[in-house]
Amino acid sequence: MAQGQFKDGIAAGRLSQAQYSDNFSDLHPPLDRHEAVVEADRCYFCYDAPCMQACPTTIDIPMFIRQIATGNPLGSAKTIFDQNILGGMCARVCPTETLCEEVCVREVAEGKPVQIGRLQRYATDVAMDAGKQFYERAAPSGKSVAVVGAGPAGLACAHRLAVAGHAVTIYEARPKAGGLNEYGIATYKTVDDFAQAEVDYVTAVGGITIEYGKALGRDIALAELAATHDAVFLGMGLAGVNALRAEGEDASGVENAVEFIAGLRQADDLASIPVGRRVVVIGGGMTAIDAAVQSKLLGAEEVTICYRRGKEHMNASEYEQDLAASNGVVIRHWQQPKRVVAVNGTTVGIELEYTRLDQGKLVGTGEVVTLAADQVFKAIGQTFDAAPLNGSGNSIALEQGRIKVDEQGRTSMKTVWAGGDCIFGGEDLTVSAVAQGRDAADSINQALSG
Repeated sequence: MAQGQFKDGIAAGRLSQAQYSDNFSDLHPPLDRHEAVVEADRCYFCYDAPCMQACPTTIDIPMFIRQIATGNPLGSAKTIFDQNILGGMCARVCPTETLCEEVCVREVAEGKPVQIGRLQRYATDVAMDAGKQFYERAAPSGKSVAVVGAGPAGLACAHRLAVAGHAVTIYEARPKAGGLNEYGIATYKTVDDFAQAEVDYVTAVGGITIEYGKALGRDIALAELAATHDAVFLGMGLAGVNALRAEGEDASGVENAVEFIAGLRQADDLASIPVGRRVVVIGGGMTAIDAAVQSKLLGAEEVTICYRRGKEHMNASEYEQDLAASNGVVIRHWQQPKRVVAVNGTTVGIELEYTRLDQGKLVGTGEVVTLAADQVFKAIGQTFDAAPLNGSGNSIALEQGRIKVDEQGRTSMKTVWAGGDCIFGGEDLTVSAVAQGRDAADSINQALSG
């Protein structure tokens, strides 16, 4: 046992190197060829398959599974990539338990769905490991497109436009491409630097240039991009983080969960990441689960998720909630943060108020409880920052604080499209962002070809 495991406060190196390696190993080890074929044989290859209808990118799931069953994993991978060029990452991080696998006929009948996500990973891994490229670029169109943000939406959009023959320049604010795939997903879900391997695979088609350290509103202006390119796609994600709105949240030890996860993903040595002995995570979504589980895996003794509503209201799937519980995370419902307890500016606990629903409205009951905590993570959602639009807010219509688009991803500016989390109606799902980037690319291509 590492000496610092029970050290009070926020500390690094709580576990041994062997424990870190074991804790952050692949959550779902890949299927081998035999396992994949056996699993594929469980599929009924349904006509008008409910799994396909539940997929935001409408991958032909029965087809790609049949191709695995017949010994054609490369063909299977192409079927997947035709609809979702980031199918490898989606196979790892998609909440399949609430999408394709939830409506699988075998799930409905037996409570044991075909493992669609793991089969998708098997096929895409075979193709990527072989460096197999399925698409050739069309003849250069002479048109150029600017893509803001190298996240799932931006990469999907860029790839499809590049295949169509357009020259694409991606402007990425961070030092690495991938967006949430690189910075926002739990380490144990995407091991071996897969996010960057996928970026390399996507950009290998050619015609895509990525300029790093270029943030909209700081280094580049939307008006400039619109003037120098034939079209612009905004896939800038969400930059802001919601506040706790609790007394004392500026105390040392209160951190944003997204920043914690990003730092963990970029760490060369997991032992260097400090974590509290007693950690409280505020929130009920995937980010909250990821922050809590990873805190536990880093050696935190007690980790608690506090959510203001009930279990049935949590955005995190039941599977993810069970994953947290299996790792020793306690989930407390009907509690909202009221005050961060600090001594000399350092967090030592958090006071929470019990809540209830009164005619559909969440209200406090007046009853409070105080949990010991030397680290509190805020995981209560992110917000879109419209300021980088450089005064184009008058031209780009917003809806409920995010970019308003039509069914093709067009904004109110003629040559500007958008997709991913930055748009109104955007979902916090990699697969949805991919679908929106892909569909916007089709619309852009149609406009440029007209």
